[in-house]
Amino acid sequence: MSIDSNKNAAWVADLYSKLRDAIASVVIGQDDAIRLSFTTLLCSGHSLYEGVPGVAKTLLVRTIAATLGIQFGRIQCTPDLMPSDIIGTPIFFPNAGEFRFRPGPIFADLLLVDEINRAPAKTQAALLEAMQERTVTVDGTGYPLGDWFTVLATQNPVEQEGTYPLPEAEIDRFLFKIPIGYPSQADEVRVLGTHHAASSVAVEQRKMVSADELAQARDIANSVMPREEILGYAVSLVRATRDHPAIAVGASPRAALWMVRAAKGIACLEGRNFVLPEDVQAVIVPTLRHRIVLEPSAEVEGMNADAVVEEVVRSVPVPH
Repeated sequence: MSIDSNKNAAWVADLYSKLRDAIASVVIGQDDAIRLSFTTLLCSGHSLYEGVPGVAKTLLVRTIAATLGIQFGRIQCTPDLMPSDIIGTPIFFPNAGEFRFRPGPIFADLLLVDEINRAPAKTQAALLEAMQERTVTVDGTGYPLGDWFTVLATQNPVEQEGTYPLPEAEIDRFLFKIPIGYPSQADEVRVLGTHHAASSVAVEQRKMVSADELAQARDIANSVMPREEILGYAVSLVRATRDHPAIAVGASPRAALWMVRAAKGIACLEGRNFVLPEDVQAVIVPTLRHRIVLEPSAEVEGMNADAVVEEVVRSVPVPH
């Protein structure tokens, strides 16, 4: 799609501002998660939400879907969920004397995968192909999922009974890992004020953005050209994770690629068609926190991925 000459990064920023205000009226106190979620859509990525039950992870995805002109789907993961349950299966039609493929819930533009770590390994592998290739394969035939296919998955970090930890290869396919924490006291009071009535459990949001407008926004974000110094900065940050004493396994070149793509998206949300070092710094923690593996000794000392990544940021010179 060619970019409308009347639309630019400032138009994307205005579009996001309207969406953010609409979503924030329902999902209260999660502004950073809303920002990273829209950036995920701009970058054609997928994101993983992590938080305890009841902090509005599912509500956030459903509200985002309600404001966008794209198809929404949901999969509730359980330990007995099979690949055919999400992909679909060939069904025999006696009258026609043939098998026809019946698509599963994975055929959606914006797919909520709830409690993804409860899905068994085979089902997680099916999701991995879909996330990487935007295609599923049934009986040797590939079925495209479309350019809009985006997975927004949730997981509970506390309860581990009946769960299957995600393999590193699948975790690496998520652009961001977004923590959804408890709201502040003031925000929690607003949550009660907004949702205390039974009829307000699912606050309806009207569609505010068409699929064409979203495609234009994505094209504008993709057209942002980062300077050579920004590319070098992203590579230096990623390479520094491989030398940090607290990190056993550093980030891959794919991490640097997604970091730059995300920084381009953040620049657009700020109304700019160029990338600043601050844009890279804004996305480095959510981009890398799930892509590095800490040394056991660092974990024993109470260090976490976020703190280590912030140490990496401080150790790398910022380009001017």
